[in-house]
Amino acid sequence: MSMEDIGEQVVCLIAYHLLFAMFVWSYWKTIFTLPMNPSKEFHLSYAEKELLEREPRGEAHQEVLRRAAKDLPIYTRTMSGAIRYCDRCQLIKPDRCHHCSVCDKCILKMDHHCPWVNNCVGFSNYKFFLLFLAYSLLYCLFIAATDLQYFIKFWTNGLPDTQAKFHIMFLFFAAAMFSVSLSSLFGYHCWLVSKNKSTLARGSLVPILGAIGEDKAPLGKPCCEAFRSPVFRHGTDKNGFSLGFSKNMRQVFGDEEKYWLLPIFSSLGDGCSFPTCLVNQDPEQPSTPAGLNSTSKNPENHQFPAKPLRESQSHLLTDSQSWTEGSTNLGKDKAGMSNPALTMENET
Repeated sequence: MSMEDIGEQVVCLIAYHLLFAMFVWSYWKTIFTLPMNPSKEFHLSYAEKELLEREPRGEAHQEVLRRAAKDLPIYTRTMSGAIRYCDRCQLIKPDRCHHCSVCDKCILKMDHHCPWVNNCVGFSNYKFFLLFLAYSLLYCLFIAATDLQYFIKFWTNGLPDTQAKFHIMFLFFAAAMFSVSLSSLFGYHCWLVSKNKSTLARGSLVPILGAIGEDKAPLGKPCCEAFRSPVFRHGTDKNGFSLGFSKNMRQVFGDEEKYWLLPIFSSLGDGCSFPTCLVNQDPEQPSTPAGLNSTSKNPENHQFPAKPLRESQSHLLTDSQSWTEGSTNLGKDKAGMSNPALTMENET
C-alpha cells in the first residue's frame, strides 16, 4: 500500500511537509498574536472620568463625550446616533472596535472571539487567521486527494487484508469532512474580505442568542448590538468601509505581494481609523491635528486620516489626492451646525 514511484514519493513528501509547516506557523501566529487595543487617545482623561462619575446621566455626560471625541477620527455611531462609548474600558470606541466579553477588553477591528484558537480575531491577527484557514484547507484536501486511490481500492477489495486498510478509510473520511467545513468557513471569510466587512458587522440585524465575545450577551438572551451594519451620521451603511475588491484585499494583506502567503504582519493602517467610501465630510470631525500624517502605517503612531473620502491620500488607496482640498470649506460647513444629542452606549 505504498507508492512505487520514487519521484511521486519525493513530491508528496515535500508538498505534505510544506503545507503542514505553513499550517502550523499560521495557527501559531493566530493563537499567540495579542489583540490590539485602542490607543491612549481614545481613553478618557482622569478629569473626564471624574465628571462622568459625578454628574447624572444627561447633558453633562453628552458634553464630556462631545469634547473628548471632537479631535478623534470616529465616524460610526450607535443605533441611536450616540458616540460609541465603552463603560467597561472607559474609552471612546474607534471605528470597527468592539468590546470582547471573554477578553474583557475593547479589540480593534474585532471580527470574533474564536474558541478554537482561544483568542480574539481582530486587526492584529486577522490575516494570520485567514492563512490558517487556507493552509488547513489545503492540508486536508491534499491528504484526501492522495488517499483517494487507496480508499477506492478498499471498497473494491484491492488492498491487502491488514489493519492498515481501516486507517486509510478513517483518514479519508476525516480529511474529507474537515475539507467541507473548512471550505465553507474560508469561503465566507473571503467574501467578508472582498466586501471589507467583519463577522460582527456583516449587515444582519437579526437578534442572536448568546453571541460569543461581543458586548456580553447573556447566554440565551438576544443580542441585537453584536451583529449589525456600521451606523454613520447619515444612517446605516453596510458597505460604508468597502473601497473596492483590490483595495479591500490590500487592507488585510498589505501592498507587498511577497508577504501575502506568509503569516507575517503586513496589514495596512493602525487599526484605529479606516478610510470609508463616504463622499460627504462628517461635519462633527475636524481636520487632522497638527503634526499627524495620515500616510503612516505604523500601529504605534496611531495617526489618523482627516476625513472619510472615497479617494484619499491614505496608503490604503492607490490614488494620490491632496486632502487640503475643501479644507477652507470645512470651517464653513461646521458653522451653524450643532451636534445632535449624544447618549452613552452601555456596553456591559
